[in-house]
Amino acid sequence: MNLLPLATLLLTLAGLSLPMASAHSDDPLSGEKRIILKGNKGEQLNIGSVTFVPKGKTVSYTITIDHTHFTDYFLSMKEMKCLEGPELWCHLPYPYEQPRTVSADNFSWLAHDLLFMYKKKGEFGANFWNGIYYQMKIENGRILGVAQAVDLNQLAAPPDDLSTPPFGEFERTDIEPQPRFLPFVEIR
Repeated sequence: MNLLPLATLLLTLAGLSLPMASAHSDDPLSGEKRIILKGNKGEQLNIGSVTFVPKGKTVSYTITIDHTHFTDYFLSMKEMKCLEGPELWCHLPYPYEQPRTVSADNFSWLAHDLLFMYKKKGEFGANFWNGIYYQMKIENGRILGVAQAVDLNQLAAPPDDLSTPPFGEFERTDIEPQPRFLPFVEIR
């Protein structure tokens, strides 16, 4: 019995085909992509993946952080996963319910899942006012982002409206990327 026609029928009924699957691989908002943090000196750390699933005008996503590059720290009574370099770069994922959606011109929720706090290794405790938010956009078929400053103390209590990202345009400040350890993100 030839199973190829049966497999083709099942893929067609599921709304998939081999040509369609390969065509979506170039779409920055479809399928699984790698999350790479980049430094000023050529550093590149692949910290995980994000899988995009288009749904009309928005795209839902799931994110997976690979903690093999991270070191455990206990800072200010909180366990944190940190990347070590000239600074500690500690991942602080958004702690509240959120829709986990993006669109071609709005990556706010994804940026909230990629929040970091930086500090010098010798400093005591966590400095939550040293928050990092990656402002992202699509460029040349990739999602690129640059670090902006945010005060993570704003997340000490849940926002009144869980459907609106708390770090909007006016809660973020541009920073000079040169002194920071990993001021860029690329999702490809």
